[in-house]
Amino acid sequence: MTYLMCTFLLGLVFGLVAVASNPSPYFAALGLVVVSGMGCGVLAGHGGPFLSLVLFLIYLGGMLVVFAYSAALAAEPYPESWGSRSVLLYVGLYIMALVVGSFLFYGGWYEYSWVPADELADLSLSRGDIGGVALMYSLGGGMLLVSAGVLLLTLFVVLELTRGLSRGALRAV
Repeated sequence: MTYLMCTFLLGLVFGLVAVASNPSPYFAALGLVVVSGMGCGVLAGHGGPFLSLVLFLIYLGGMLVVFAYSAALAAEPYPESWGSRSVLLYVGLYIMALVVGSFLFYGGWYEYSWVPADELADLSLSRGDIGGVALMYSLGGGMLLVSAGVLLLTLFVVLELTRGLSRGALRAV
């Protein structure tokens, strides 16, 4: 289990490097999908499989919309890929910064245990993530409605900005 968690965490870090180093929205969206998959794998490994699945599905739906709009706005015929020199330079710089940061903060990380939420109680009747979901829907219902309204408003703003050649705000540039 430790090797699987280390693989998920390493994939999370390399996915973040892929997102940060690429100027093209096509490849950056692929890096974001990798990051979301690895992050949900870490979350599922720590005892939250239901929350991980819900987060992954919601995040992939949002990424599909963001990718469609960013691809529509940045219609470049030859996007920069991970093989171009400038992107490889940024990847090298980010990986060097990660190595230097890991050597600076290396001391003592192995002393802590990676215990999932389900292994803390011997005869528990509920999972660790189900209680959090029930609490989110009982006490956080108002915030859930506000965030849904904000997402709907954001969708309308993006649709208005990318409407077309005649009336869109960003197409005139």
